[in-house]
Amino acid sequence: MKLNLSKTDYLLYRECPKNAWYKIHRPNIYSQSELPEFKKSIVETGNEVELVARKLFPTGILIERRDIKGQEATQKYLSKKHEILFQPIFVKDGCLAAIDVLKFDPKTKSYSIYEIKSTSGVDKKNHYHDVAFQVNLLRKCDLTINKAYIIHLNSEYVRSGELDIAQLFKVIDISNEVESVADSVATESAEALKYLSRDSEPDGYCCCIYKGRSRHCSTFQHANPEVPEYSVHDIARIGNSKAKLKELIDNNIFHLDKIPAHIKLTGIQQSQVDRYVLNEVLIEKEKIVEELKTLTFPLYFLDYETFPAAIPRFNGFSPYHQIPFQYSIHILKSADSQLIHREFLCVAPDDPSKSFAGVLQKDIGESGSIIVWHKGFECGRNDEIATRLPETKVFVDSLKERIYDLEDIFRKQYCIHRDFRGGTSIKRVLSALVPELSYKELKIQGGGDAADTWNKIVTGSFTEAEKEKAINDLKTYCGLDTYAMYSIWCVFHKFLIK
Repeated sequence: MKLNLSKTDYLLYRECPKNAWYKIHRPNIYSQSELPEFKKSIVETGNEVELVARKLFPTGILIERRDIKGQEATQKYLSKKHEILFQPIFVKDGCLAAIDVLKFDPKTKSYSIYEIKSTSGVDKKNHYHDVAFQVNLLRKCDLTINKAYIIHLNSEYVRSGELDIAQLFKVIDISNEVESVADSVATESAEALKYLSRDSEPDGYCCCIYKGRSRHCSTFQHANPEVPEYSVHDIARIGNSKAKLKELIDNNIFHLDKIPAHIKLTGIQQSQVDRYVLNEVLIEKEKIVEELKTLTFPLYFLDYETFPAAIPRFNGFSPYHQIPFQYSIHILKSADSQLIHREFLCVAPDDPSKSFAGVLQKDIGESGSIIVWHKGFECGRNDEIATRLPETKVFVDSLKERIYDLEDIFRKQYCIHRDFRGGTSIKRVLSALVPELSYKELKIQGGGDAADTWNKIVTGSFTEAEKEKAINDLKTYCGLDTYAMYSIWCVFHKFLIK
């Protein structure tokens, strides 16, 4: 088939060629494997950042179309030597790209290219190749390219009043780095075009076969049907043991019970494999009891939900600082008391930080253990609140020494279940230890979905009916997080009373 290789598909090809082939030739398969709504919100974040960054170039003209009309409009403005173009589109020798910002210098009769990223830094593994692809294409189109830049968010910027666009972004000259990879990118682009133009599906596994599960492409299961749902790719930190994983794959060893004895795993890895092979649960009761003895009643099972706004919305926030909009607490005053539930959810468009901290202070007493899952997250948010709102610092600081991370029991491998699959997420642990509880039927499946849902509420993306349902969905999801911690605690608390 006749194919124009887009910059997006070239970058996808660099990650996994076969996944890129599916995207072009089997879009039904590719779309079935796409990640949830939160993944789409990442794209929306990129679009939002680009719109704001364009304000750095107030005379820019936007080329809105991506078809032949867009190409014609691009050439029209190029012929007029217009200084700034947004999204001009170029096609040449089977390659296609829309340039974020193209700037013409009438003195040198050359151009500078600016690539806008929603990151807070330059990704050396991807951004140089991204821009080099564009520079190579523009040179094929007989444009003289003088400079290449990355525009990214400035993580040190703190909003105070109106957005300061000049301070919000950093403009980084990567011209030398782009030149250093331009030739290899040209070669790789030609190889990608040839590979992706094939009508028949490429043979063999996709290259993600040599990566740990968290780095697999979205079509991995379709491309590698011989790999079971729970495979050697799920062994803890196996992605960091590349030689070990490669030896397994090269010998067609995918099942955990087929791993030969000469493959030396770490202690953590071997424990995981043993639990699977023996189909048993390892519980270090005495060690778990010692952990639980450090807790004091009342117990507060606490979980936060937050939104990481790329463009700071409120004073005191930096790019991607988390906006705390919701929490759930399940309170147990004594081992045999009735569980109490408290919750907070702000769906107003203003900064919820102050009311969040104020209500939290009322819901949490001055004594008792605060139980969370992955305490670095809650503690980090508390520190940020204290920085923005100094009047809350005494209260927030008092929480630190009271926080206990229930995930530690599983990180320390005091409890290992084959169904954890080497992970310690609350969803995996809950489904294995308390199977009657599940997240599967919830509309919101994770923190990313919760953040996206809240953002749609406060930005007016829902109808009133949709908004009410979304609010209920948020409360249900966050409430299950804390009830799940309580339920897991109950499983272990039995050891204390035996």
